[in-house]
Amino acid sequence: MLALVLAIVKRSDDMRGFVVLPKRWIVERLFAHLMQSRRLVRDFERRTTSAEAMIYWSMTLLMSRRLTAKRRHRQG
Repeated sequence: MLALVLAIVKRSDDMRGFVVLPKRWIVERLFAHLMQSRRLVRDFERRTTSAEAMIYWSMTLLMSRRLTAKRRHRQG
């Protein structure tokens, strides 16, 4: 079981226009990476365990691509 701490970052009412909120871009970047997997674009899974497995699979593919890209960059 994971021990997660959830911190909600809210905009203040006096802000106008676009303002970068702390740590919010990390979550949005993660969602963008997950949406690159076609299976995760729609909610096809019936059970949460299979949906969790698909997320692990997607992140494993992402990390393996990053690791091999760095290795290829060093060799060339």
